[in-house]
Amino acid sequence: MDQKEANLQITGMTCAACANRIEKGLNKLEGVEEANVNFALETTKIKYDPNKTDIAKFKEKVQALGYDLVMDRTEFDITGMTCAACANKIEKRLNKLDGVEKATVNFALETAQVEFSPSQISVQDMKEAIKKLGYSLEQKQEKAGEQVDHRQKEIEKQQGKFLFAAILAFPLLWAMVSHFEFTSFIWLPDMFMNPWVQFALATPVQFIIGGQFYVGAYKALKNKSANMDVLVALGTSAAYFYSLYLSIASIGSDAHMVELYYETSAVLITLIILGKLFEAKAKGRSSEAIKKLMGLQAKQATVVRNGQELVIPIEEVLAGDLVYVKPGEKVPVDGQIVEGQSALDESMLTGESIPVDKSVGDYVIGSTINKNGFLKIEATKVGKDTALAQIIKVVEEAQGSKAPIQRMADVISGVFVPIVVGIAVITFLIWYFAVSPGEFAEALEKFIAVLVIACPCALGLATPTSIMAGSGRAAEFGILFKGGEYLETAHRLDTIIVDKTGTVTNGKPDLTDVIAADGVDEQQLLALVGSAERSSEHPLAEAIVDGIKEKGIALSSVEQFTAIPGHGIQAVVEGKQVLVGTRKLMAKHSIDIQSQLNVMEGLEKQGKTAMLAAIDGRYAGLVAVADTIKDTSREAISRLHDMGLDVVMITGDNAQTAQAIADQAGIKHVIAEVLPEGKAEEVKKLQSAGKKVAMVGDGINDAPALATADIGMAIGTGTDVAMEAADITLIRGDLNSIADAIVISRKTIVNIKQNLFWALAYNSLGVPIAAVGLLAPWLAGAAMAFSSVSVVLNALRLQRIKLKR
Repeated sequence: MDQKEANLQITGMTCAACANRIEKGLNKLEGVEEANVNFALETTKIKYDPNKTDIAKFKEKVQALGYDLVMDRTEFDITGMTCAACANKIEKRLNKLDGVEKATVNFALETAQVEFSPSQISVQDMKEAIKKLGYSLEQKQEKAGEQVDHRQKEIEKQQGKFLFAAILAFPLLWAMVSHFEFTSFIWLPDMFMNPWVQFALATPVQFIIGGQFYVGAYKALKNKSANMDVLVALGTSAAYFYSLYLSIASIGSDAHMVELYYETSAVLITLIILGKLFEAKAKGRSSEAIKKLMGLQAKQATVVRNGQELVIPIEEVLAGDLVYVKPGEKVPVDGQIVEGQSALDESMLTGESIPVDKSVGDYVIGSTINKNGFLKIEATKVGKDTALAQIIKVVEEAQGSKAPIQRMADVISGVFVPIVVGIAVITFLIWYFAVSPGEFAEALEKFIAVLVIACPCALGLATPTSIMAGSGRAAEFGILFKGGEYLETAHRLDTIIVDKTGTVTNGKPDLTDVIAADGVDEQQLLALVGSAERSSEHPLAEAIVDGIKEKGIALSSVEQFTAIPGHGIQAVVEGKQVLVGTRKLMAKHSIDIQSQLNVMEGLEKQGKTAMLAAIDGRYAGLVAVADTIKDTSREAISRLHDMGLDVVMITGDNAQTAQAIADQAGIKHVIAEVLPEGKAEEVKKLQSAGKKVAMVGDGINDAPALATADIGMAIGTGTDVAMEAADITLIRGDLNSIADAIVISRKTIVNIKQNLFWALAYNSLGVPIAAVGLLAPWLAGAAMAFSSVSVVLNALRLQRIKLKR
């Protein structure tokens, strides 16, 4: 079937039970293949068949469950319409776009009103879709640039509620505190003891501030489920209405009623609102990684269109545009340099602080910084296709996914509330009939305390907040986990298979050795050899020429050049006959190389390719090239060994060359002469021996092995971060990133287990303590609020992970 994916923002959830209910409701809809709701991020990811359902039905279902989807509304001016048929065509196209719930086009006014999910589709996406139809959309000025942060609005709303509730609850709290034996010295205005003054103070808190709990509880019960709102509404209502009953009973009496519980309900609601406020702020901090990545993006670009230089928003840059980038500016999009040269700071992707020299023909990545030269770039990837946009997408998907360890928390929170209500009722009955017979107030107090202390909020936040913080911190180190399940699985790895070429090594040969014959000047030898090899297209020739140029040796023009396949080259440089190549080439021209055979064999045992050189019929020296190991490979392999991991190198190269590279890198186990399709079989062999295996490769010829391994890690370069075969992408191309990824996974899992332990401990210890009467309801409310905040704050510690190098 056709399948689409919707990522939607949800409002109104108060605990994990809410998330579970929405998830179950969406999964029951016809056409929905899978729906996952993330309580911490307040999002849902839905895979569905567009022929059977759509976003409008998702919204209808979510609203029926008592929640809502975040939808933006915007208005466009349309140009290019000539008749009503044009309006119909635009309206149909807009309504078919993923993320658009409803679009209405008015031909007479030449406007379009669109309701859409901002997390699913952008204004620019809509503009581009309609542009392809031959029309133009322009956002209304009063709407353009407005970005509503629903979470920030919610924080501001809760702040206002808390201040209002705190002001009204303070006199009630004052009255309560002044009646403890050890605080009896505190002065209290007499009016605060009047039951009707307390009623006047408590009522607005109960029904205006606490109204959200009644609404949430009603909707939950209407849908035959229970959540935190049910617990809070039950507990505070019991305290409030019992106090109201006592107040009415006091009419006609001159005595001030002191055994009232108005402060219990008012202070509880105030503390819960405060806890939610802290929780919302902390959850906002847990998505800091995404904000940082988005902050890296350039906001504008200078493009040339129709001979004019224009400064336009980054969203309006098109593939093929010629983009000007001045010194000090950010490169706005991915592209290729067509004019100019400069050094670019690519640290945001590679982690390398040293700028990289770039010139005509080189590829540049959006959001890197142009240090010192003026560049003209042809845009090749824009918008969602840029490297940074792909990175943001991967991180968002990872943060929004569920780790398998979360299933336990989901199951517990799904049945928790009904069980707690049952325990609270039993507690009330035991106290009323057995512990303190006939003492309704005392039994009620214990009932309320049990209800309040047992809210499952912390349990729902335990896993997703850690996944968010861990995957976000990993992204800052250039490690992209594709989902929470991979972040969890990585900590179980015990065997790492690394591909040789481009993973352990640099992936391209370098000039490593120059040995001139007796009486031959090394500089002259290199000048002649480099000049001759410059005309060759062979990769080894390119390595030799680059290496000689780096030494600052000037090269001459070639008067005559002949490539001899499989043997080498023959050239005339500055009137001299130059031969560079194999033993066979030397033998063919009767060049005596007998004394150099042992030297050549020694170099070859080191994994190097040695080439002999002769000038004017006499042996002149040799040069050797090799695919050298990366500077950090040996250190990284040592780190992996220290972490208790087995490291195996796999390659298609011959055993001698493979062993030479392995020895340099400190790798003890080598599997050589393996074809690309055979690498997956080697992974399976290790898995059948009970090993948890990660395969690390370049994501191209290693794709089968990457997909077969328990975890596939692709060495990325910023332009290929969306490798489909890999579960983890290591952008920096440094083997230290393997150890970093496993360290972050291990720390994240430890953090999740800590969160789950404390979340369950709060409830497991809190409920019996409240049931035996050792916890006042207001203290229970404070503890419940603290439990959620402490879990989120513990998860945020992951954002400060420091990695050893």
